[in-house]
Amino acid sequence: MFTGIVETLGQVVTIVPGEKSARLTVQGSVVPGSNRGDSICVNGVCLTAVDVDGDLFSSDVMAETLRASALGSLQPGDPVNLERAATASSRLGGHVVQGHVDGVGTVLRREPGDGWEVVVIEIPSDLMRYVVAKGSIALDGVSLTVASLDDVSIAVSLIPETLRRTTLGSRAVGDRVNVEVDVLAKHVERLLASRLEQS
Repeated sequence: MFTGIVETLGQVVTIVPGEKSARLTVQGSVVPGSNRGDSICVNGVCLTAVDVDGDLFSSDVMAETLRASALGSLQPGDPVNLERAATASSRLGGHVVQGHVDGVGTVLRREPGDGWEVVVIEIPSDLMRYVVAKGSIALDGVSLTVASLDDVSIAVSLIPETLRRTTLGSRAVGDRVNVEVDVLAKHVERLLASRLEQS
């Protein structure tokens, strides 16, 4: 489990495609002290470190993850948001983020403000039912509050700290972002559907 509070910006070193997977190697200041088998969230995707060497770690990314997320479009040198898994004593500064990406959104526009920005993201239509105004959403692994929404998109307000410390500060119109909706909304839907079937 993660909290959506990005610890640092890392950088893609290599991404080597295989027949049905890819080996992703990332450099980041959170890596020293991590161990093989640890979970590290990369742009909102929970990956397992299969090799750790200094400030580098490598992970095997399966074909389904490459298909369902924006990780497949990463190139060497690209910045990535990094967060280590939460512990029992961690502060939950954001919200419960699983690192299980639900879909990929697209940046529609950016509206600069006085040091902050409103960013509008198109969300896959099958995910919009889980999104509510003032609710939580994770974009590229960043825990954010939905400022407003319509039938196809959401708006989030990014403070200077978020713009500086995460990839969302440099995402341009047309860029793809990983989307994870609030898992509690999915659980509620499942429970209600089960109750309706029983009745």
